[in-house]
Amino acid sequence: MFVNLTAGALFYASGKVVHGFGRGSKQLGIPTANLEESIVSEIPDSTKNGIYFGWAKLSNTPVYKMVMSIGWNPYFKNIKRSVEVHILHIFEENFYGDTIEVIALKYFRPEYDFPSIGKLILFHIYFT
Repeated sequence: MFVNLTAGALFYASGKVVHGFGRGSKQLGIPTANLEESIVSEIPDSTKNGIYFGWAKLSNTPVYKMVMSIGWNPYFKNIKRSVEVHILHIFEENFYGDTIEVIALKYFRPEYDFPSIGKLILFHIYFT
């Protein structure tokens, strides 16, 4: 489910956590919860691609801060738009198949196409 909001938040989305490419945790050291394609397809084209921040909650967890990417991941040349949520909490186990709810409070920045994976990681460390 994807809902545009007007009072204090940009949008709400909820759906099942699915396997992504594995780049977030393995290559970047930034594990992400990927939303299923049916949710991504509900996002209007008018929703800007880029990085957002807000809150996230899994089925049986408290609410945590999150940073979320919506878009094409230009460095990796994705052919499909994706939604990847980085929850600012260390989890003991994966939660594939669980339901995640996110509320985006603020748009932070657009997606960038980095010249190397090292530059992408450095940018994330210093500016996100």
